[in-house]
Amino acid sequence: MDELKNRKITRLKGADYNRNQAVFLTICTKEKRCILSRIVGTGVLDGPQIELTKYGQIADKYINQLNDFYDDLSVESYVIMPNHIHIMLWVKGIDNGPSRMPVTDGPSRTPVPTVQNSVPSRFVSTFKRFCNKEYGVNIWQYRSNDHIIRNRQDYDEHLRYIYENPMHWYYDELYAEE
Repeated sequence: MDELKNRKITRLKGADYNRNQAVFLTICTKEKRCILSRIVGTGVLDGPQIELTKYGQIADKYINQLNDFYDDLSVESYVIMPNHIHIMLWVKGIDNGPSRMPVTDGPSRTPVPTVQNSVPSRFVSTFKRFCNKEYGVNIWQYRSNDHIIRNRQDYDEHLRYIYENPMHWYYDELYAEE
């Protein structure tokens, strides 16, 4: 229980995760198990290809379904690697300026949005829950990582990272032997 109390806060302090902005997400499997896909091909004449496993196919299905389900976000790009997923989300929120949130979320006087019920957090939570229900077991790490995109250069760098991730798999910090 002490471990839970001393967990490092990974969210950007004072940030409003419900603003109109891009957010880069990384969702990892438990113990970095390589169960989502395989990277095949040499990358010399043919770029490395991603071959989804049954777990990866289910993850792919729910990323696309949730993209269609939520009105307040869109999945801009994603890649399903062997033990993690990178997703660029566009949050279609209300732009209240830097780190300012409305007192209420509408006439129903619902609570102020927090990082726990923010658009990216709801997406990740729902995604994991739907996948786990179909898998019959939880395969995901407890936490996910996010990065609020700060400007166009930051956005372009993270999109390039998603596209090039399969080419750099064997050098990736999340690389693990299958």
